[in-house]
Amino acid sequence: MAGRIPEEFIAEVRNNVNIVDVISQYVSLEKKGKDYIGLCPFHQEKTPSFTVNEEKQFFKCFGCGKGGNVFKFLMYKDNLTFPESVEQVAEYAHMSMPEGYGNSSPVKLNPIMQMHRDAVEFYQQVLFTTKAGERGMQYAQKRELGRDILNHFKIGYAPKEDNVLITYLRGKGYKDDDLTQSGLFVQSQDGQLFDRFRDRLMFPLDNENGMTIGFSGRRISDDKTEAKYMNSPETGIFNKSKVLFHFAEAKKAARDENHLVLYEGYMDVIAAYKAGIKSGIASMGTSLTDDQVYMLRRVTSNIIINYDGDDPGIHAEERAVNLFNKDGDFNLGVVVLPEKLDPDEYVKKYGAEKYYDEVKGALTPTEFFLKRLAQKYNLDNDREKLTYISEAVKQISLVRNPVEQDMYIERLAKSAQVSIDALKANLARERRKNNRVQSRTRQYKNYPNRSNNTVDTLIPPEQPIELSIKQTEVEKHPSQTRLLYLFIHSTEAQKYLLNGNFHFPDKEFEKLAELWVKYSETHNDPQINGFLDFIPEQLQGIIIDAELAKTPTDFNIQEINEHVHALKKRNIYSRLNELQIELQDAKRKEDAQEIIKITQEILGLKRILEANKEAF
Repeated sequence: MAGRIPEEFIAEVRNNVNIVDVISQYVSLEKKGKDYIGLCPFHQEKTPSFTVNEEKQFFKCFGCGKGGNVFKFLMYKDNLTFPESVEQVAEYAHMSMPEGYGNSSPVKLNPIMQMHRDAVEFYQQVLFTTKAGERGMQYAQKRELGRDILNHFKIGYAPKEDNVLITYLRGKGYKDDDLTQSGLFVQSQDGQLFDRFRDRLMFPLDNENGMTIGFSGRRISDDKTEAKYMNSPETGIFNKSKVLFHFAEAKKAARDENHLVLYEGYMDVIAAYKAGIKSGIASMGTSLTDDQVYMLRRVTSNIIINYDGDDPGIHAEERAVNLFNKDGDFNLGVVVLPEKLDPDEYVKKYGAEKYYDEVKGALTPTEFFLKRLAQKYNLDNDREKLTYISEAVKQISLVRNPVEQDMYIERLAKSAQVSIDALKANLARERRKNNRVQSRTRQYKNYPNRSNNTVDTLIPPEQPIELSIKQTEVEKHPSQTRLLYLFIHSTEAQKYLLNGNFHFPDKEFEKLAELWVKYSETHNDPQINGFLDFIPEQLQGIIIDAELAKTPTDFNIQEINEHVHALKKRNIYSRLNELQIELQDAKRKEDAQEIIKITQEILGLKRILEANKEAF
């Protein structure tokens, strides 16, 4: 299988088409000023809110919120993957895909792809219509695989007899060179070809476009000397590190379910599908890879991991969570089934409804790791208990949301039977350590990674502190949007902000600044249009809104300082409201020492506001 399409070619395709011409084939556009408007193709509306900006080569619907460049439009409209959309736009531009990609792939790949399609039909025909297939059908029925499931997943049966498939394919005119390269056969020392799969239930493995590129055969005999599953070997079209079982179908369902569910095995995906979860995928029983994470990132940031409930499955979930956190901003959930059951076993034992509840009740990564820590140590032993508490506090210190931190600290205090104050002291020490590490590593070329476990949301107090200016009047997004725009479009503004150790309050804006630095360092001519293809989908809307806001490119340092001060003021108000919650809690507990401490911090922040009246 070919790798990713070269970025140079993607940029060339993007620059050789006009987004207005492409979208006009789907939407009736009318020019209004510099923009084109029409009825949104993604949701029903009476008044046009769909806008195409020819200068920026962006589209944006102000009704449903969808927006992006020409590739993103086709991904939305035709339910395409990113590579498919590049190929489609290349056709509009009358450009040929690079050798090894798309329809212009080398000729030798075409018969192999067709061969796999024929193999799928052959294995299904054997399963459904032949005497030899009765053995496979009996096993399928034993595993509660009905005809509708067998058809949806294109499952078939490789008969016990020797060389049935190769005889069939030779009869269809395939050459031995192609048969040898297909991975469907093994070759003896004297050069003879034999069917690789025999007496196995056959699971087709598809690429992102839904085309079969390999197989996994499940042993149905009781002969345990044979591997339970046998996969196709690596071939010119099959690389297991870049394949996810059921991905082509699941990505469509993800648009409705708003998440993907990652499983360990095929039968788990099928069990989930029968239970009503259509967005299930599996990493083929192997460790998750960076390429597979990249595939998922293109579809959604909401991932639920549900591996087997035994020890190897739990360890695999730990590795998967760490990989997701390393490779991008994901909203992760982790399902740990009781009794060490895998999803297939759980559904059979407890039913679809209870399993669906387990998925809905997925743990946060922090919950998951804390539960794992508690299982690793003997909490009746003081030495191990202290180690557990120390490790748990380290894990909690990675959480950015203070409300969520407090929640976990309170749970830990209760379960470990130690005081909240002691844990908070340890937490403060760990956070100082984290801050020191971040301050040392945050350089112009490398921002620190943000925690992916939480979203920075604060619960507003019931009775906000009375201040001379209400918190709601502090401009939040306008200031961040303007500063991000200048950060991207002005080297001078970028250097000024970095030299001032400025951080965007919201993690999405901070992440975009980090990604822009990385993007501009690796591209000779960094363009916003190309930057959209470099960043996660959930961040693209911020960039599009900033670009379509028609803000001026000229600026002065005074303007930057005004926005920075506005954001600092917002942060102070936010902290004051947090303190108000803490103060009310301390009063309920009649904790005089804590009341004094919180009151002093409130007064200190008010003094900062008063001292910086003119700047703020």
